[in-house]
Amino acid sequence: MILEEPFINIHQDLIENCRKGDRKSQVKIYKLYYKAMYNTSLRIVNDTAAAEDIMQESFLDAFRRINTYTAEGSFGNWLKRIVINNSLDALRRNREMVSIEESQIDIPEPEDDPDEEQIQYQVKQVKEAINMLPQEYRIILSLFLLEGYDHEEISGILKISNNLSRTRFSRARQKLLSILKENKIKNAYIYN
Repeated sequence: MILEEPFINIHQDLIENCRKGDRKSQVKIYKLYYKAMYNTSLRIVNDTAAAEDIMQESFLDAFRRINTYTAEGSFGNWLKRIVINNSLDALRRNREMVSIEESQIDIPEPEDDPDEEQIQYQVKQVKEAINMLPQEYRIILSLFLLEGYDHEEISGILKISNNLSRTRFSRARQKLLSILKENKIKNAYIYN
């Protein structure tokens, strides 16, 4: 029988010191992860002040619960999960999530390879369009496209069915493409 070894974090010594309450190690962990955690929250809540508050509170939660980190995965992923959950909780406190019906859309295939300048312009336009989306669409796109979660993981995070996760993603993609089209953004594609 082969036993799986726990994930070895490159910052394990800092994590162990944090478990002992060492403030200097907590500051070092914070400095290593705060930008990524802030960006994760910002993509979900779409509010800089709220994202900053959520990020700070998430670190406090992580340090309070650091003994629950089992090293089965990376510390960064464990911390990101706390940030995502806190971001979603903040949104739930502010307003109720809206259910969305199922639908299908077809995504056009790229015609030509765009140049680097065109790609940068399109990325900027897509980010702006994502920020224009309703909250539930922005969340699902952020979790799937930017954070790399699959629909099964998203359904667990949002406490929705796998089918509803796929439906919301499909609707979000459709709405995003509609915004891009309205803004006359050509050759901007959102992939599965």
